[in-house]
Amino acid sequence: MPPEDVVEDLHLYDPEEAKLYSCQTDFRSGGKLELIYEKIISRRTIRKYKPKPVPRETLIRCVDAARLSPSGANLQPLKYIIVDDEHLLKEVFSTTKWAGYLPDYGPSEEEMPRAYIAILLDKTIRQTPGHDAGIAAMSISMVAYDEGLGSCILGAIDRARLRKILKVPEHLDVLLLVALGYPAEKPVLDEVRDGDIKYWLDENGVLHVPKRPLEEVLRWNRYE
Repeated sequence: MPPEDVVEDLHLYDPEEAKLYSCQTDFRSGGKLELIYEKIISRRTIRKYKPKPVPRETLIRCVDAARLSPSGANLQPLKYIIVDDEHLLKEVFSTTKWAGYLPDYGPSEEEMPRAYIAILLDKTIRQTPGHDAGIAAMSISMVAYDEGLGSCILGAIDRARLRKILKVPEHLDVLLLVALGYPAEKPVLDEVRDGDIKYWLDENGVLHVPKRPLEEVLRWNRYE
């Protein structure tokens, strides 16, 4: 059992800001880990990876998190294919497109992902995916981040070729592909300047990712 003081500290209430923070705690050491908010805002899309295999246990946890994520009407129409075979990795890589704003920045074969999770729609359950695929992809991405992995949620893929490579039957549609691996780059957040949201490389080869400010996207109660 964790120490009593650790259990009592799982929920921290700040009366001045009237916010309840729920945090994860490492019971083995008694120290608090990052809040989920901090993990989400720290995670960046990764396009270049180290040549290091991804443990299958981690890939299974990613899919299990997606399986248990919210689903419209609880229909759960998604299926998943994990790809970690070395030969298949190269074939799948050939179906992907990377960094639309920086065509020359995509990964080389040495920097390619070391695993993929294909997200599929079972049309015998539902004809359209609704928002399920995006929710599942984010769940996969965050579990991967928690395990020290980088990820890239890919929609720019040759679905017809990928279907053949992965032998996907006709009643399943290929929706998204989540690329995974140990990061070989460290993109950083930046401010949107003059409305330009395109990511860019600085003189040191660091990728900068502009994000719109909170005051631009947030309204209270009504938009106007």
